[in-house]
Amino acid sequence: MARAPRGLDAPRGRSSMPMRGRPPQPSRDRFGRATEWIARNMGTPWFLVALTLFCVAWIAWNTAAPENLRFDSAANGFTALTLMLSLQASYAAPLILLAQNRQDDRDRVQIEQDRQRAERNLADTEYLAREIVALRIALTEISSEVVTRDTLRSELKSLLKKLDERAPSYTGDSTAPPSEATHTKDTPA
Repeated sequence: MARAPRGLDAPRGRSSMPMRGRPPQPSRDRFGRATEWIARNMGTPWFLVALTLFCVAWIAWNTAAPENLRFDSAANGFTALTLMLSLQASYAAPLILLAQNRQDDRDRVQIEQDRQRAERNLADTEYLAREIVALRIALTEISSEVVTRDTLRSELKSLLKKLDERAPSYTGDSTAPPSEATHTKDTPA
């Protein structure tokens, strides 16, 4: 049987066919999941109804069936049934404890993740609060500086004067500053 050529999309060392000569490895967590499944199902009403029906059928068979077909004697107090129920209880308790321990581990991890998420949320909230305060301070500084018409005119005149000092003269004399009268008559007083 010829192997299909492997493309670049398949990782090296992995193939779609199982390796020969080596049995598949069971999941490490399979037993834990099985115990949780058993513990989860033992607490259901269906399990209790099924166990009750099993006990009723056991007792009914061993009391009403012919003597040669009975396997547990009512005279001995249904010893085999008692042993089966105590065996079931002796396995049920540790399985329930294992499932609870696994749930505690998951809860512990979830609590740690929630704590880290809460710390991040707190840091983000503090950052946003600082930014809002900075914006409020900036807005109050801007709103407290009321610009009057006279202040604006004086600032514009000083800027115009600085521009005139830097600009060359249009009269041909580049060293003489232009007259201020030409600019002041254009600006309203």
